[in-house]
Amino acid sequence: MVAGKGPTISQEASDSIERNALLNATRHGGKAEAGAVVGKVLGEFPEFRSSAPLVAGAVQDAVRAVNSMSPADQEALLARKYPGASLPKEKEGRVGLPPLANAAKGKSVFRLPPEPSGFMHLGHAMAFTVNFLYRQEYDGRLWLRFEDTNPKKVQKRYYESFRKGIQWLGITCDAEKNVSEDNEVVYGYGGRLLEEGKAYACSCDEEKVKKLRFEGSPCEHRDQAPEANIRVWQEMLARKRKEGSWVVRLKGDMQSLNFALRDPNIFRIIDREHPVTGSKYVVWPTYYMANTVEDEICGVTHVLRSSEFQVDLQRVLREKLSFRDVEIIQFSRYNFKGTPVAKRLLRPLVEGGQVSGWDDPRMPTVAGIRRRGIVPEAIRRFTLQVGYTKTEHEYDWSLLFAVNRKILDPVTRRVFFVPDPVKLNVESAPEKRIVIPFHPEKDLGSRSIDVGREFYVPRQDLLAMEPGAVFRLMDLYNVKLKAREPEAKAEYAGDELLPETRKVQWVTPDHHPLKVLEPGELFDDAGAFNPRSLGEQTGLAEESFSRVKEGEIVQFPRYGFVRLDSPGIAVLAHK
Repeated sequence: MVAGKGPTISQEASDSIERNALLNATRHGGKAEAGAVVGKVLGEFPEFRSSAPLVAGAVQDAVRAVNSMSPADQEALLARKYPGASLPKEKEGRVGLPPLANAAKGKSVFRLPPEPSGFMHLGHAMAFTVNFLYRQEYDGRLWLRFEDTNPKKVQKRYYESFRKGIQWLGITCDAEKNVSEDNEVVYGYGGRLLEEGKAYACSCDEEKVKKLRFEGSPCEHRDQAPEANIRVWQEMLARKRKEGSWVVRLKGDMQSLNFALRDPNIFRIIDREHPVTGSKYVVWPTYYMANTVEDEICGVTHVLRSSEFQVDLQRVLREKLSFRDVEIIQFSRYNFKGTPVAKRLLRPLVEGGQVSGWDDPRMPTVAGIRRRGIVPEAIRRFTLQVGYTKTEHEYDWSLLFAVNRKILDPVTRRVFFVPDPVKLNVESAPEKRIVIPFHPEKDLGSRSIDVGREFYVPRQDLLAMEPGAVFRLMDLYNVKLKAREPEAKAEYAGDELLPETRKVQWVTPDHHPLKVLEPGELFDDAGAFNPRSLGEQTGLAEESFSRVKEGEIVQFPRYGFVRLDSPGIAVLAHK
């Protein structure tokens, strides 16, 4: 959708406007309210907040169009074009992992079809987990299939991101392939569509195509003879046509209410080096054309994916190519509060240096969440816990953290850590060597610590007490605070456990300096980047921490679970 000169509304945002207008109408007696729709759209596309009048104008147009339809037509359009949002109930509940229709043991085939145009993120991880769990349940076959038919976007490092992420999750695939290497096969089906008069070559410019699509009018190329289309097709394959000059369009339905079916492009020229096939090809199938052919080649029986993909277009392609049918289950994206997974929002943060990279522990990439100490089993359990749903839902990070904590608690060692330390001298304290287990219940070993009269304790704990207060140095003994300033002093107050006594972390002069990164939510409630999303806490860890291995997760009592990121730097997973 284009709104005059200057800034434009992207197709993705335009679809969001129409979808939200239809949803609003079906929930309110067939009449959408523009203000509510604007709020929803700006929530999904916060980058348009500075162009709110532009969005408002597009919403007004969409609302007028939607409100002119009957409620039955509104629901029909919503179901056809946006099936993932077609249930107008506000409360749908959790779908979980129900049995799959037409799934048979040993005969079901699934696929993980990432486009290697960015790094693998948490949404991918959860969707892939759903497919893998079904593959296990039905003793089926699982493909890792890279949908890499746009050489402008794909990069080698993105392939590796998915391979490493899938391996880290414990997902095993039965086969791997790159769609780019099947171009010749896809060409064969494209040529067949042209020969049968089901597709045509078109040289209309993009603006003209948009205008005619909006009007529902065909262009002059639609009725040209198959021979003419084949000639152009062969010239495209022979590199005799330049990028942007010609495309191949499917003969769809120019009157369809689903604009994606109004003669969509299925092949285009992209003269760009490809990381897998090099410069071998310049004609590339679009995602939907390649995906449809590959599902047939791979024998895929069940497609489980997020709801932004066009079901109707692939159905039409399958019909025109006489392919077998496929069971399609769509669900909403896995969104987490304050951390969108959309590359259009994350890439500027990386390129602008607002985050340290795609593996920044604030990022929702698999590399980012792994770096902060979320373990694969937590993602699997959380996925099973929430299942999948057709309605939009935004999960709070605390839910995933709770699952991760439950997994880590019985298997991680406890190590003392003192944030913002203050030196404390304890008069009359006995000098001795003590042995403290690394876990209060599990046998995870122990460490010996030589203690004297000098300790370091958290400043915050000292400031919370007045002189005369008695507190306990954890797993050691009680002390009575004598003075906080100009130097913190206390005196030994016995070994007996006293009820309701404050417990304070401590380390001895033999300690390990440490900086802890504290990741928060990348975006605030208004959808803007949160510059305070990464905090830092300096402190002292007990001497045994020097033997923690890089990548290992430990628990700092009264602080949180942390993962050692590099020498002297740890990342807080969560409290």
